[in-house]
Amino acid sequence: MNALDLLKKQHQELKKMFQQMEKLEGGGAEKERAFARLADAIAAHAAIEERYFYPAVNVEETEELLLESAEEHLAAKRVLADLLDLNIGDRTFDPKIKILEELVINHSDEEERRLMPLVKELVDAQALDDLGIQLEEAYDEIIQEEPRANVPAETDAPAHIS
Repeated sequence: MNALDLLKKQHQELKKMFQQMEKLEGGGAEKERAFARLADAIAAHAAIEERYFYPAVNVEETEELLLESAEEHLAAKRVLADLLDLNIGDRTFDPKIKILEELVINHSDEEERRLMPLVKELVDAQALDDLGIQLEEAYDEIIQEEPRANVPAETDAPAHIS
């Protein structure tokens, strides 16, 4: 799967996870597990974009969009870090999840609408295929490490791209 298709697939999976979270009431164990999966998926997705995708497609034509994307990641991570500090039953948990959802979905939609068509135009198909393999392997490795645990430490520094 090429890099763009992989990232779009992950965007769709995140949307489904948010929909599942909305259906869960209260602060039970099922909601805690769903939130842990969502937080790990967001953290792992952001990690592969920041470590591999953004640097690989960072050229003059994409730089401004990549800087915006990095800022959007930082904003989402800051809300996610707040959520990680909360009890799942806290009265502010669900409103914060809603804000996180808006940040993540808007970011994903923007990437798909603005950045990805530009990348598709600028990067040859073989390079996107190779990058897709690298992203998939990195994601599979990162997701095993409970990447949500790293998010709070990633919110202290300004956003940047390599």
